Amino acid sequence: MMNTPLIMTQMIERAEKYYSKKQVVSRTESGIQRFTYREIAERTRRLASSLEKLGIEKGDRIGTLAWNHHRHLEAYFAIPCSGAVLHTINLRLSPQHVSYIVNHSEDKLLLIDADVLPLIESIQEDIQHVEGFIIMTDAEELPETKLSPVYHYEKLIAQGDPAHPFAQEIDENDPAGMCYTSATTGNPKGVVYSHRGVVLHSLGLGLTDNLGIAERDTAMPVVPMFHVNAWGLPFAAVWFGSNLVLPGPYFTPKLLAELIESEKVTLTAGVPTIWLGLLHELEDNEYDTSSLRAVICGGSAAPKSMIKAFEQKHQIPFVHAYGMTETSPLVFTSSLKSYHDDLEEEEQYELKAKQGMTVPCIDIKVIGKDGEVKADGVEMGELLIRGPWIASEYYRDDRTEGAFKDGWLYTGDVVTVDGEGFVKIVDRTKDLIKSGGEWISSVDLENTLMAHEAIFEAAVIAVPHERWQERPVACVVLKEAYKDKVTKDEVIEFLKPQFAKWWLPDEVLFMDEIPKTSVGKFLKRALREQVQDKVKL
Repeated sequence: MMNTPLIMTQMIERAEKYYSKKQVVSRTESGIQRFTYREIAERTRRLASSLEKLGIEKGDRIGTLAWNHHRHLEAYFAIPCSGAVLHTINLRLSPQHVSYIVNHSEDKLLLIDADVLPLIESIQEDIQHVEGFIIMTDAEELPETKLSPVYHYEKLIAQGDPAHPFAQEIDENDPAGMCYTSATTGNPKGVVYSHRGVVLHSLGLGLTDNLGIAERDTAMPVVPMFHVNAWGLPFAAVWFGSNLVLPGPYFTPKLLAELIESEKVTLTAGVPTIWLGLLHELEDNEYDTSSLRAVICGGSAAPKSMIKAFEQKHQIPFVHAYGMTETSPLVFTSSLKSYHDDLEEEEQYELKAKQGMTVPCIDIKVIGKDGEVKADGVEMGELLIRGPWIASEYYRDDRTEGAFKDGWLYTGDVVTVDGEGFVKIVDRTKDLIKSGGEWISSVDLENTLMAHEAIFEAAVIAVPHERWQERPVACVVLKEAYKDKVTKDEVIEFLKPQFAKWWLPDEVLFMDEIPKTSVGKFLKRALREQVQDKVKL
């Protein structure tokens, strides 16, 4: 067999050649803009040409702090197809963490949206090795800024060569991109993605039993392009010729619903908090969502009640998925097997609420205190993963030793696996609640709480207990119509038929909001700090 390299240039070149009429719909600060893949490819070549003129060389890291729009998409391909490394930076992180990331990765240039200027200006004294700043904006002139030197993205595009050839001397194992974890504790950890890993992961996204991304799709990644490369959707969509809808900055559930209706979106992806918001918008107002063939949900466990609401009330298929920054991210999808059609409806939803089966090319193990656990859906253990798009180390970080051992990634996620191979996340190792020597899953309690008609969000945390070591406390946000109308006793009564007595929370706290990470997950460390003085068990 021929040994041809798996590199990202083939992705954009294929879209340019075969899908030149397909569209990218981009929402920016001034509204909706539309481009064909022919135009996107030309602008990508122009950007690559301008980056070369600015002195970018093979292996240089270029950071981006930007929302989901066409300019970010062009950078997604122009940078790695020049032999450089696309470094997407989470613009919602603290200035200290952004400064750490830029310095640790040694970014040579930063491409930033205009609204991110205050963040970068606040840390400019700490990132003096950065050689230039490219501002992405619809305005004809650059905003006033202390940063220097600064370049106008669109002027670089205008000056670039529309026929600029992409780099030829790229090895498939060369770095193409990098992301940093969102750092709930300590400094963020860097993960580097190779061209080979990106290409194979994108192929995986196209498999029918995974996400099945295809030319006929119109994909809308709601998950930010700085969060594990928007789960790889932009790469796969461009390569396979799907239309792309990029929702831009500061979107709302209403805006997402309008884009789904107007652009006939077939596939969209985001974290559970996004879909909770969209669900409420669909319940309050009428939209035509008949084009949707799949809502992809990952980042944290989706409540079974939410899955049911999408599928039963709105006839929108809902697909649970699982991954991490370290896994590119696709590891599991909850696609039912053909013979599962014969199961009772409730049994089907039990499976759909799990993270699903391991996708092709990926191997897993689940390890408990006595070795591999039984595939009985009950015994719990830590999830270990390996595969061709799974990281083998952290970028220049001593924490590699604790997470990568014997060719496996130790995820820190506690799971069960059943006889069908369906994996269910029980908890993070640090979030499990140990009460009287027995484990309680905060995730199971949370998902059940969110099935209550009055509850909008729920997070369950451990609080120290003199006798039992730890006990669960439920932190609940009520829907607006139910504020001050639900009691602790009502919540506990709702849980009683579904859990053993010792699993029931000792306290229910009603809150205005639950703190979240920069990517929309519940921030339990902050919640524990917030709650510890309020609750004495």
